[in-house]
Amino acid sequence: MPRPTDAPRPDPKAMLQLAARESRGKLTVFLGAAPGVGKTYAMLERARGRKAEGIDVVIGLVETHGRSETARLAEGIETLPRQGDRGVYGEFDLDAALARKPALLVVDELAHSNAVGARHPKRHQDIAELIAAGIEVWTALNVQHLESLSDLVARIAGVPVRETVPDTVLKGADEVILVDLPPAELIERLHAGKVYLPDNATRALDGFFKPATLTALRELALRRAADRVDDQMVDFLRQSAVEGPWATGERLLVCVGPDEMSEKVVRIASRLASGLNARWLVFSVSRPGAPLLDATSAERLEETLRLAERLGAETRRETAGDFVETILRLARREHITQIVIGRPAGRRWFRRSLPDAILRQAGDIGVHVVPVQASGATIRRPRRHLSLPQWALAAGLPVIAVGATTLLGLGINALIALQNLSMFYLAAVLLSAVIAGRGSALLAAILSFAAYNYFFIEPTGELTVAQPQEVLSLLIFIAVALAAGQLAARLREQVELARHQARQSQALLDFSRKLSGAFGEEAVLDAIASHLHASLGRPAIVLVPDGSGELSPAAAWPPDQPLDAAALTAARWAQDKKEPAGFLTGTLPQVRYLFWPIISAQRMLGVAGLAMGPRDEPLGAEDERTWQALLAQAAIAMDRARLNRESARASVAREGEKLQAALLSSLSHDLRTPLASITGAVTTLRQLGEKLPGETRDDLLLSIEEESGRLNRFVANLFDMTRIEAGMTKARREPIDLAQLIDTSVARARRLHPDLTVELSLAADLPPAMGDATLLEQVLFNLLDNAHKYGGAEQPVAIFARAESGAAMISVTDQGKGIPEADLEKIFDKFYRRAKGDGRPAGTGLGLSIARGLMTAMGGTITASSPATRKRGTRFTLHLPLARTGI
Repeated sequence: MPRPTDAPRPDPKAMLQLAARESRGKLTVFLGAAPGVGKTYAMLERARGRKAEGIDVVIGLVETHGRSETARLAEGIETLPRQGDRGVYGEFDLDAALARKPALLVVDELAHSNAVGARHPKRHQDIAELIAAGIEVWTALNVQHLESLSDLVARIAGVPVRETVPDTVLKGADEVILVDLPPAELIERLHAGKVYLPDNATRALDGFFKPATLTALRELALRRAADRVDDQMVDFLRQSAVEGPWATGERLLVCVGPDEMSEKVVRIASRLASGLNARWLVFSVSRPGAPLLDATSAERLEETLRLAERLGAETRRETAGDFVETILRLARREHITQIVIGRPAGRRWFRRSLPDAILRQAGDIGVHVVPVQASGATIRRPRRHLSLPQWALAAGLPVIAVGATTLLGLGINALIALQNLSMFYLAAVLLSAVIAGRGSALLAAILSFAAYNYFFIEPTGELTVAQPQEVLSLLIFIAVALAAGQLAARLREQVELARHQARQSQALLDFSRKLSGAFGEEAVLDAIASHLHASLGRPAIVLVPDGSGELSPAAAWPPDQPLDAAALTAARWAQDKKEPAGFLTGTLPQVRYLFWPIISAQRMLGVAGLAMGPRDEPLGAEDERTWQALLAQAAIAMDRARLNRESARASVAREGEKLQAALLSSLSHDLRTPLASITGAVTTLRQLGEKLPGETRDDLLLSIEEESGRLNRFVANLFDMTRIEAGMTKARREPIDLAQLIDTSVARARRLHPDLTVELSLAADLPPAMGDATLLEQVLFNLLDNAHKYGGAEQPVAIFARAESGAAMISVTDQGKGIPEADLEKIFDKFYRRAKGDGRPAGTGLGLSIARGLMTAMGGTITASSPATRKRGTRFTLHLPLARTGI
């Protein structure tokens, strides 16, 4: 309980709703009870006032219906041209309005249905897109077009309402302005020709424009406007943290099913919720062992739930064995104050109806039972429509089973007298129930009753019963047979349901396995497209955003499915709005593809599409649930593939950063040291010049020469490494005289290191090897330079060459400290150096890496081993293929 000193705080939910409204355009609805009350006139009159204030006002569409007064008000206000290039001339041009993007746009006739070919089937969807784009919209609506009132208005006026608007549109409006006119004045305007032309006015007076009808419509409009004012007041109190007379907090639970009565229950519940200003929840529950709904019943249930969502309800569904317990448990958990349920037609002699059971156990929860008209729909168990072979099986199996049982019983009875032959007939009933279902079991029970009576109960050959106890036996038999058949049939239905669910689970399992075995994003997308095609029996396509964010086809099955501009537009809509688009949806319903977004918990991943035929219906409930389950699995797989790709990129980036850091470290050390020596020597020579002794000047010049050579070798190494990694090093494959090449390499190394001692041990019959002499000389030079650097000048370097196992082998061994076994492979990495603080120049760390790259280019190998001799030193071994000899 808050302390008295605590300041009241605004409702967080109300503040979030306010913030959401601030980020979009505003919607104002001019609400009237009937045509002709002056909605368009009032809207244009206010629009002229806003234009006079300097507001950018544009008319997107206005229907004057020939009224000159209304037409004059539209003069002087910019009006967008109507569509005329898409076969839908006269329609509101949504794209032109979005491109013009005025501050205030007037769009009349909110309940209008767009022509075929438009982006949205209904104009209120066009207006929703305009509001999302930040444009303020004014529109007009008659109260009879609200979806929750359409059936009530049809009964009041006797005229069906063809165009409807979901109640959520009016509830989401920022402002509702009631345009009211008493019925008598409206009828006078009709007589004066200010509403319709004379012929239409006469028909209107005989039909819709009756005083009683107009009065009822006026009351509905006034109530809806008052409800809207109450909602705005409550919103203001919550946003301002004002404690006061808030809404009472009524909450309704509406129970629906696949029957035809549920639509009426939802509409009545919507009006009840509106009158009570209450939140409401629509709930559907099914039994786990119940037979699957036929297509008509399943689609009727889905349409009922979609209607409830359009009217502003929250929908849920559940599977449970006890309907009453499940409904009441949900009601108490959700703090329901009233339960709304339809009353089934007909009497139930042996068990209570669902409303009766709920009334009995509801306790303090109110129960509103919706009556059913005599001519209305009743709750019916969905019937299975059997094909001719199924009918033949259902009717023929009981006849064959009972006939065979009778012949078997007569045969046994001729041999021995049995008193319990009825058990054989129970087996026939059970067999019929398990194989053909409930109806077949009933027919088998009736036939068994007749056959048992005719052939085995005295007097035989007649359907009469001589002994009274036999009558009781027959009645018990038929009761047991019917009960056994019912249980067996229910078991069969549960088995069929379990098989169906197992097939769905197996399909999802197969899909998961296929996705888990797919490596790479392309393989995952191909698996998604092929499995969607296999599961739903329609061509499937998957689109993903490219680098610029534009959708492009990434996988399809069958392949090569072209998408036209309209289909791509629908796919982009599904991506941007994260809602279905295309075939028979609320956006571009004429497109033959049905697109659904693929969304993970973190991001929008892409769009999946199904190619629908011209005669196809919307996806059934089972197919839609399968479709959503497959897309959920696809989202997980695509997210995983993308994360793997991003992880690989991050790993490459980390390796690149390490390489860059090593390169910068090498450059900073290997360039700074020789440059410092050269700079110092040049500065000394320039400042002192002839003052220095000749020997000192020679030493300085020698230092400049040596350090310049070192820089030159460093740059050459970098260049060689770059050429190797870029694949620009092309090795020749020609015979090489190894003895001559080794002598040349040793001479080159001695020019750089005059104190280098080399011990040669070359086989006398050393054959030529296949390779590139220039590259092999560079490899040997790098190894000798490395041996001098780490083995020291005082220790000789041994070179040994011979032929072994069909290859030429050359080893270079130093007498240094050796290399730990863990580092024998690392020394071939770029910029890896082990010399630290031993006083010798550490080098670039590229020599051995270049050596391995050159050997690989020649088709050879290089390996390192340590210790080499007497637990010291390192040996580098080269292997090259031998040159072919002979003709």
